Amino acid sequence: MKRIRDLRDSSGATAVEFALTAPAFFALVAGIIEVGIVLWSQLSLQQGVEAAARCASVNKTLCGTTSEIQSYAAAQSYGLTPATSTFTVSTPSCGNQVSASYTYTFLFGYFDLPNITLTARSCFPK
Repeated sequence: MKRIRDLRDSSGATAVEFALTAPAFFALVAGIIEVGIVLWSQLSLQQGVEAAARCASVNKTLCGTTSEIQSYAAAQSYGLTPATSTFTVSTPSCGNQVSASYTYTFLFGYFDLPNITLTARSCFPK
């Protein structure tokens, strides 16, 4: 009789269920966080190149040289700390163009994902 009672005992079932589902849940949460940070970084990089291209066309006192444009772009990339060498400046037929190439390293190294390169480009007429 005691053996039947032991088979119906469900104490500890919650702990077993949690142990089975927790890794998948935490991996999902980590993935959502990573995707959010990547998207935020991309938008920040795009903001930096757009502001710098506009500054190069409109404000020659602040953004007169290539190094000043690159510094301005790095300062306008809110939330990121890219090097000024991340940004390149050119003057094609569309006006002043600022491009960026930024290597993003993932926050969670557990998944062993490779680094990705985020790129942004903006051109503002002269």
